[in-house]
Amino acid sequence: MMYYGTSGDRYREYIDDSTSHKIKSAYWSTRQAVIRKLGKEEDRHVVASDAELDSKLEVCLSIVFSNRAFSSLIENDTGRFLKSRSSEDKTRAGKMLSAVGKALSHSAQQRLEQEVRTFRDRAIGDTANTIARMETARTEYRGALMWMKKVSEELDPDMYKKLDKFRRVQTQVKKSKAVFDRFKLTCMQKVDLLAASRCNMLSHVLAAYQDTLLQFWESTARFKGYQYYEFALLKDLTPESRKLAEQTSQQFDEGDGYVLR
Repeated sequence: MMYYGTSGDRYREYIDDSTSHKIKSAYWSTRQAVIRKLGKEEDRHVVASDAELDSKLEVCLSIVFSNRAFSSLIENDTGRFLKSRSSEDKTRAGKMLSAVGKALSHSAQQRLEQEVRTFRDRAIGDTANTIARMETARTEYRGALMWMKKVSEELDPDMYKKLDKFRRVQTQVKKSKAVFDRFKLTCMQKVDLLAASRCNMLSHVLAAYQDTLLQFWESTARFKGYQYYEFALLKDLTPESRKLAEQTSQQFDEGDGYVLR
């Protein structure tokens, strides 16, 4: 055990490097981890002190979920589905499914997918590693607080041995708090940077993606005719298909539209 401070300093730091002290510290850290895992109620004052940090973590979680949504775009998934089903139909309808599927996949797989994947692998991955280290430091700090609370309840100022034990635990709390505060600040800064990076990425990428998608929908909007198709499996769609063919055939005249075949 080492002491830091002058001989007259009553608030000297007690650095205990003994094995028993490390085991006790690990025990309280594990106990805190179990409490969080089971969702048991923690000290409301301790939880409130991390309110700003927890709000940043919520922002980070929202960014992760939205990034996953970008990575599995409806246009891309639909395009793959249409292309896979087009091989089962050898008629003109199958060719149309293939053409539409390729167009959808192309519009979704241009710059957007590449940029989103890079953002996920680098920015989100680095932030996630920092958050994991911060959570470990927070667990150790809160475990040390529980340990100090337990020791303080048994504290007797007239007994030097117990007072000495309290000071050793108090030093452990200060040490773990310093580590946690450092990771806490780094974590919040990285979440802010992550949010700014996502805005920057989307501002550059979504413009090109929107233009490509608009061109595709403008092309499909010029289809003014529809050829009746006899469904072999989804027979419930046959009446609607016939009805649509009749309606479009009446509306289709000498315009420059295309007939879906």
